[in-house]
Formats: sequence, structure tokens, C-alpha cells
Amino acid sequence: MASRIEQAQNTNARTGRLQRGFPIGETLPAESTARDAVRDSLLSSRRFGTVPSGGTVDAWTLTGRGGLVVEAMTFGGIVMRLLAPGRGGKLDDVVLGFGDLDSYLAGHPYFGAITGRVAGRIRNAGFSLEGKRCELACNEPPNHLHGGVCGFDKRIWDATPVNRADGAPSLRLEYLSPDGEEGYPGNVKVAVTYTVTDENVFLVESEATSDRTTPLSLTYHSYFNLAGEGSGSIADHRLEIPASEFVPVDENLSLTGRLESVARHGNDFRHSRRMGDAIPQLYKNHGDLYMLPERPESEVTVAARLEDPGSGRVLTVLTTERYLQLYTGRYIHCGRAGKSGVVYGPYAGMCMECEGYADASNVSLRKGTLLRPGQTQRRATAHAFTVNTA
Repeated sequence: MASRIEQAQNTNARTGRLQRGFPIGETLPAESTARDAVRDSLLSSRRFGTVPSGGTVDAWTLTGRGGLVVEAMTFGGIVMRLLAPGRGGKLDDVVLGFGDLDSYLAGHPYFGAITGRVAGRIRNAGFSLEGKRCELACNEPPNHLHGGVCGFDKRIWDATPVNRADGAPSLRLEYLSPDGEEGYPGNVKVAVTYTVTDENVFLVESEATSDRTTPLSLTYHSYFNLAGEGSGSIADHRLEIPASEFVPVDENLSLTGRLESVARHGNDFRHSRRMGDAIPQLYKNHGDLYMLPERPESEVTVAARLEDPGSGRVLTVLTTERYLQLYTGRYIHCGRAGKSGVVYGPYAGMCMECEGYADASNVSLRKGTLLRPGQTQRRATAHAFTVNTA
């Protein structure tokens, strides 16, 4: 019998032509007034606040015609709200976050943010590249985590609406990361495009160039709770990951640089498992970095399938990336109330981070992570929301 993941791989029409790749959203020639009016009704913005340095932060809302709604702000590209339909068409916000900018500025565990230049932990806060040692900001000793002290998650991005031929609401966020930022070499131009399709797919697409060779591996870092943020633990969620190998970590959660089979460990999600049963079997109850099936660089594969039996919501994650980092939300300790007024605790949400291998020193595992002058790195991840009515 085919697994739920295999069934999801065949739902090509449902997920918006995801099996053959994602075209990066491009601005089209002059659009008709009617099309512009439709786009504007699905894409809107508002002033969200100001950072201490004086920069203005805007919030943009993308309203899909299938019911999916995404609200993201220009600070860190953070997705603040993601409303997804459940049984009976009931909309719930399924990502953790806050309702005001000050709460984000006070510090949080990367709720909904674009993390980079490199997502994940880099052992000993540095790497060797082309015979040279690059020392990075050590913001989680002894590791460099998610781009450093002031990574992409804490930068203000420039936002521009994208005109798509299908009329789907789409927003392009751009940022120039200067040479030496957080210790990384090269001036890097990065663009991340958010799109909400008619099929209730939230697309996250990125493209980047650099004038020097540098590692670059972004991820979208939302914490999902398909029962609704503030509803409690994700213990009853069921997860499936089609990966037979993972990268173990040491006591500091630093990657060891070798692959092992999931068959000998308690982190095997090749068949659907209830999170409450699986978490106690995971190292430090944290979650691991899984190597996804080998394929051409631009080819899409299913990375994970998450289901909340109570609401019927199903999230299928598809990606061009080589790795999936599972994080159970073990260390969530905010101390501040989230959007619904509930203070989030451990396991209030979980992350499925599609990314490259963090440590550029590891030649065998870093494939596709290095960005060289003259190249354009393109990556895409889709979050396809459906409802199990059974």
C-alpha cells in the first residue's frame, strides 16, 4: 500500500504544478487595469511599526482565492499569521507568533523568519573555504546559529508586489548582505518571494548572487500547530518524512558530518507517527537533520507530511532543498503571550526547515550550498494545505 507521502507526490494538480519545479516569480510587462485591481484586492499592506534605529516596518497580507491567508512583515521577512482552512472551512492561524513588533524585537526563537546567511548550526562558529578559515559570530556557543547575532531574521527587507500571470498574490522581499556581515565573505544580493496560490499552497522561493564565494543556505522558520496557535501541544500531530538517512549531532547539537541510517534509531518517520510517541525517542527530544532523496538540483520532492487529526488539516512540504531539519519545539520558552494571549511552552509548535548543509567545510555533504561569483542560486519550498474530511 502506498504511504501518505507517496499519495501526496501524485497530487500534482492539487499543489499547483509542484512536481516539475517552481518558476521564480517574475514581474510581467504592463498588466491590464482589471488584473491590477484583482491583484490589489488580494495583496495589501499596512504600517506595522518602527525599529529602534528608525527603520519602518510594513506588514503585507496575501489573500488566496482558495481561503489561505498569509501575513508577513518586512522585518526578517517574518510570517506573522498563516490562516488555513480546516474541516467545514473553519480558518485558524496555524503558525506561532506575536501581534506587535515590540514582542519580536524583544527576542524570540526565529518565529516565522527568513534565517541566513546559513540556517542551522555551524560547529565552532567557523568554516574553511578555499584554503582560508572564516570566523563567524558565535551566537550559540560553541556554534554559529541561523546567520549570527544579527542575521537575515533581524534585517529590514525591501518589499515589492509581483505581477504573476495567474493573478496569485505574490510579494518579493530583497536584501543586500554586505561583505563581512556576521563574518561571511562577499556582497550577497538575496530575494525571497512569497506567493499564495489558488490551490492553498504557500510558496517560498529564493534567488541570490554574490561577488565572492560564500556559503548560502536560507530557510523559512515557522513553527506550525495545525490545530491553531495557542491550542496547546503538537503531541497529537502525525508526521511522515521520506528519508532513510540523517546527520547525527553531538551534545552541543553540532552536526557530526556523517550520515547514519534512521533504521537504527528512534527518529524513523518513513511511516506516519504520532509526535507525542516519537518525541521521547529523539535525541534530546529535539529532532534531526534528514537527507532527502537524491535528485537533480532543481527537482522537487516531498520533504514531510504533517496532519492534525482533530482539525483535519494536512500540510505537505515539498522542496528543491537537499535536507529537512525537524525541530519539535522542545526549547520554546517565550515568557510573553502569543497572538491568542497564550504563553507558548515546549512543543507548542514544530518546525520543518528545508535547507542545505550548514557546515561549508564538509565537502561531501555541502553540495549546492556554496554560491560562487557569476552563479545564481535558486531554491523553492512549498507548503500545500489540504483537509482530510474523514
